[in-house]
Formats: sequence, C-alpha cells, structure tokens
Amino acid sequence: MSTITADWITTPPTRAVCDALGAEGAQVLFVGGCVRNTLLGAPVSDIDIATDAMPDQVIALARAAGLKAVPTGIEHGTVTLLSGGVPHEVTTFRRDVGTDGRHAQVVFSNDVAEDAARRDFTMNAIYARPDGTIVDPLDGMPDLVARRVRFIGEAADRIREDYLRSLRYFRFHAWYGDPDAGFDPEALAAIARNLDGLARLSRERIGAEIRKLLFAPDPAPSVATMRATGALACFIPGADDQALAPLVHLEKTARLPANWLCRLAVLGGTDPVGALRLSRAEAASLGRLRDAAGAMTGAAELGYRLGAEEACSALLIRCALVGQPWNDAARDDIEQGASARFPVRARDLMPRFQGPALGAELARLETLWLESGFRLDRAALLAG
Repeated sequence: MSTITADWITTPPTRAVCDALGAEGAQVLFVGGCVRNTLLGAPVSDIDIATDAMPDQVIALARAAGLKAVPTGIEHGTVTLLSGGVPHEVTTFRRDVGTDGRHAQVVFSNDVAEDAARRDFTMNAIYARPDGTIVDPLDGMPDLVARRVRFIGEAADRIREDYLRSLRYFRFHAWYGDPDAGFDPEALAAIARNLDGLARLSRERIGAEIRKLLFAPDPAPSVATMRATGALACFIPGADDQALAPLVHLEKTARLPANWLCRLAVLGGTDPVGALRLSRAEAASLGRLRDAAGAMTGAAELGYRLGAEEACSALLIRCALVGQPWNDAARDDIEQGASARFPVRARDLMPRFQGPALGAELARLETLWLESGFRLDRAALLAG
C-alpha cells in the first residue's frame, strides 16, 4: 500500500494545520498511531505530525495562519497546534544524543530517516504526507502488514534509551501483534537482560502503560510472556497471571466489556495500588472488587452493595479465580439486588435506639431483609 485515505486527513482543521506548516516549504508528515492505525483499520484518536521546521518556526507559521500554538514540550521540539478545537501534536525531526533510560537528550534534524531511527518499533516509524502518500524510511510496512512488533535496530539499544519500551513492547503486541506468530525472541531476550533498568521508571508511567495493556482485547498472552521474562514481577511484585486468560474468556461468555481494574484484580500482587500509583477512586474500586470476589456473598447481595456493574465484575473475578463457569442467571440476581432499596431508615428506630445501638439494629434488620431475598417490607421488619 503506497497511500492511505481517511476522514481525519481531509477534515478542515487538519488541512489548516498542514497548509500552515507547509506555507514556506517545510516537510509535513503524519506519523505514529494515526498512520499505523489507519493502515490496520483501527480507530484513530490522536494526530501526530513530524516536520523539519524548527519549533519557533512552527509557532510563527501557526500564528500567521490564525492557529493557536501551545509549547507543550518545546525543549524536545513539540508544539501542539489547536485547529477547530482539535489538538495536533507537531514535533520537529530529531535524533537522540544521550539518554538516562528515562529521558532523552535530543538535537533537531532535517532528516526524516534520523527521526525514524530514534523511535521504538518499526510499525511506529511509518509516515504519510498530507496527500496520503506513505513514507517508510526504515521499511516498517512489512512488519506492520504481518502484525510483527519489532524494535528498530538493536532491541537492547532501544530499551536502554527508555526502559519503558519493555512494557510498551508487550502492550503493542497485545493490541497490534499477530497472536499466532508469537513474540520476537530477540526482543524478549533484550527485555530479560535489562530488567534492572525498570527500577528507574516512575510508577505513574508504568501505571499508564499497564492500563492500556489491560484494556487490550486479550492481554493474557502478553502478560504471560511478561511473567516468563521476569518483567511482570518488576512491574507488579507478587502478581500471578494464572487467572487472567480464564477471566478474558468469562468476559466474552458473560458479554461484558473489558474492565482493566477487573483484570488487574485477578493478577493480585503485594501492592498494585502503590506499584502503579492508582488514584484514590481506582484504589477503592480495586479493593472492593478483590474483597467481594474473595467473600462468599451471593450475587443478589453483591448487586445491592456494589451496584450491577461492579457486582458483575466481582463475580467474574471469583469465577476466574476458582475455575467456575459464568452462570447467566446470576446477572438477574445482581440486577434484582442493584434495584432493591432497604425499606427501614434510622428515624424509624428512634428514639428507641440511639448511638451505636441504632447502627447495630439497622445492621441486624438489613441482614434479615437480605436473607429474605428482599421480601420483608418495612412493617414486617419493624414488627420483628
């Protein structure tokens, strides 16, 4: 394929950015996910552009065309241009001159081949001109067509430039790799030899990549291979992927969408909240899921206490961990519980009960109500 066609290329906001950057003859090339995903027939969410124009020139050209320019990463050559409310991330061609395994030192370039050589995988180093013509300086198209995730050049060199690429390798394989072709032995060997460098990564960066990995249609093969290389234990100490593949199968059986926290819950680990720097809301949800999955609470009560969505997730986790099939009747029980409302209020028991005694009596009546299958009404509960 020598050209690509896509709606995002021809929209007025994107055309305005291309026209502005090319007004004085600069090269304008789409690159990365927008090109890769278009070629694979996958959705495109972000538009990245590479150019030989220097950052200050990009800003001047944008302003001359009436576009807003935001220097989001100007020290690395990146300026975000807003056109029609759509962000376009524009980065000057560059090459690395040094790295500490997390951050690269770059110099700007006017050579697209140098820009391509500093990227991570061959499938991410394919460019396209504004007319859709493919520019493939590293011959990445054969790898993309074969859905082969392959590091550019020597895998170990690319990993030592940014150790997060070890995790990105597994994430890209889960999303774009051919599951029948397996993993690149050279890549796996390089990842296994460079595990010590993973300690340099921030937990926020690791957490962001793990989220994306676990959102993949089927992350189980990638996570299993992470474990085999030793990388999984580095990212989430104590994690065990044994129940992940069964969970993915159960999700399909139950016709439920992927939930990355549900998948994280079955991996376990000594401190996934700290290892991945989860938000408070994520940490609370993960805790509820793990606690509910490990309890003996019935489906209806799970629905009442957690709501339908989280209760289904907890029950899926439980089934995956103990090797049980999904029972569709459980969904009806969960829905019943989620819609049930405990009919007794604190004021119904006052002033006869006060303080701790009031809480204890409410809990006792709620237990009776749950054991009755939500059948006991307010009058029956108060009479008892």
